[in-house]
Amino acid sequence: MQIIPTETSRRSFLEAFAKTFFGVNVLGLSISASAIERRKPPAQSVVYLYLRGGISHIDTFDPKPGRAEMGGVTAIDTSAAGVQVSEWFPKFARQMHHVSLVRSMTSTQGVHDRGNYLAHTSYYLTPTIAHPALGTWALKQLGSANPLLPGNILINGSPQHPGSGYMESHLAPLPIVDPASGLQNSALRRGETALDFVRRTQLAKSLGHSFLERTQLRSVAAYDKIHAKAVDLMKSKDLKAFDITQESAQTQEAYGSHTFGKGCLLARRLVEHGVRFIEVEDDQNWDTHNDQLVSMQRMTPSADQTLAALLSDLHQRGLLETTLVVMATEFGRTPQISEVTAGRGHHPAVFTWWVAGGGMKGGYVYGKSDAAGDRVAEHPVNMPDFNATIAHAMGIDVEKIEHSPSGRPFTVADKGKIIEDLFA
Repeated sequence: MQIIPTETSRRSFLEAFAKTFFGVNVLGLSISASAIERRKPPAQSVVYLYLRGGISHIDTFDPKPGRAEMGGVTAIDTSAAGVQVSEWFPKFARQMHHVSLVRSMTSTQGVHDRGNYLAHTSYYLTPTIAHPALGTWALKQLGSANPLLPGNILINGSPQHPGSGYMESHLAPLPIVDPASGLQNSALRRGETALDFVRRTQLAKSLGHSFLERTQLRSVAAYDKIHAKAVDLMKSKDLKAFDITQESAQTQEAYGSHTFGKGCLLARRLVEHGVRFIEVEDDQNWDTHNDQLVSMQRMTPSADQTLAALLSDLHQRGLLETTLVVMATEFGRTPQISEVTAGRGHHPAVFTWWVAGGGMKGGYVYGKSDAAGDRVAEHPVNMPDFNATIAHAMGIDVEKIEHSPSGRPFTVADKGKIIEDLFA
């Protein structure tokens, strides 16, 4: 007779296995079946979506049905039982079964540049040192999955992005200003032959060799690495990864003709080609101090379309399990709509970020804001905690120390704690 194992029997076996072979009873250790089961490959890629300006949590992913704070906007059901989002996100709502909402994000930074910096680095902005963003940490510790492509890419990034901070400049994200134009300056100049290019490259290398030998500055060595990688990329067939026009008209239409949509489509192509960390910044400004309802009505259709298209596309292609999609912003917005400006102010006390794929639970809500969306009610999560969770999902050692050029020790997420409950 064939015995078909159930989830319960599977877990019971794992519990017994842990007790027998890991010495739980003898050593008094607590090793759960879920901890053993989690020994899966980490997220191979991250698509980090940054909605700059501070998006309102109440008008998006943490609605308060029937309350005056909603300003007349309603909440709608999603594909995850018991989870609602704002009516502004009907397409995203149908992908909620892939998503874990963290509705208890909290910060002390209510100014854009400081909130942006903390979100990307897990450290406070200071005049004494520049900290690296999460993508740089990923490239530093994990390397590039595709040796011919940059492992860290920033699409439509703002000047406030911290880049590689104190780490070597070759670990900084490669900036893509216009996702529709592919990778600029990646072909030979008009009239230049391949032989001409080789000669010019060899001459430059010969002239600079003695300088590199005498100079110990990391920036000089990093420039040499960047140049070498650029030459390899120009020769690579993987250069086509940057060309979104190779996608079908139907796929391009699904993501949208706006910059954010094209950026997310490019991100999906880069994931397929093994790029480790891709950040896409929305070109819209969610800093809605004025005319909240009008602003949301104008901005949300494109964002809703793109977020839903990315999650659906990754899932249909079998990429979502190994791709961690993250949505972040610098803070939330006040529950109260101003009677003067009809907008919402900065509100770092509580807001929402979310994750999807990459080994995370789907259709899940972690943490809770209070009835008005004004303060954290359950399970507060700060930005270092969230970033530690992303890093852990990728396989980054959150306790490994890297030193700045001055010798100061740092870890990827400062003192952030991994949110274990988010993992499937």
